[in-house]
Amino acid sequence: MFYDISVPFSASTPPWPDDVGFSCGWTCRREEGSSVNLGVLSTSAHVGTHADAPLHVQSSWPASESLPASVFVGEVQLVALPADFDAAMDITIPVLRALLGAHVPTRVIVRTGHSVAGGVFPEAWPALTADAATWLVQHGLTLLGVDAPSVDRRTSTELPVHNAIFSGGAFVLENLALDVVPVGRYELLAQPLAVHGADAAPVRALLRAMRES
Repeated sequence: MFYDISVPFSASTPPWPDDVGFSCGWTCRREEGSSVNLGVLSTSAHVGTHADAPLHVQSSWPASESLPASVFVGEVQLVALPADFDAAMDITIPVLRALLGAHVPTRVIVRTGHSVAGGVFPEAWPALTADAATWLVQHGLTLLGVDAPSVDRRTSTELPVHNAIFSGGAFVLENLALDVVPVGRYELLAQPLAVHGADAAPVRALLRAMRES
């Protein structure tokens, strides 16, 4: 069984405030005498589900062509914050220990309950502390995914979680649609598009239920 956990790059998907939303225009139309319809896309790389490149937070760090496809494919643990976990609360190391248990998986997806998937950009969402992000990568994390628009808080300018994840050699996947997906172990299929020179790349993200041995 597959779950499509992608937020689409669509005109109906709310972009980050003041960012460029998605639109599809046309350079050729059959109705106007052309042999084909030929579209042109305009969008921020952060509108739908996407993988940030290290360049997103540090100008000297690698761009989107450096995103390793293998990191975005493989076993992943989906966990969910409690329903009463307030958007102002921090996701600390004890919170992660309670969600993950004694072992930190290679890939972790966190459902915060604050997503653009419903058509509205959230006012706020919970985020990891810098210490929690560092703790994850020190224990072997290579990919952190969230349903929120960012692994950092909406108001953050220092972006400590991005910096901790990238400096530890791991990566991030943002803007996931997780509302109908039960917590558990899955196979993640979420390769970034082969975009060069950008600070992020769009992703079509799928989860496939793991077969129990």
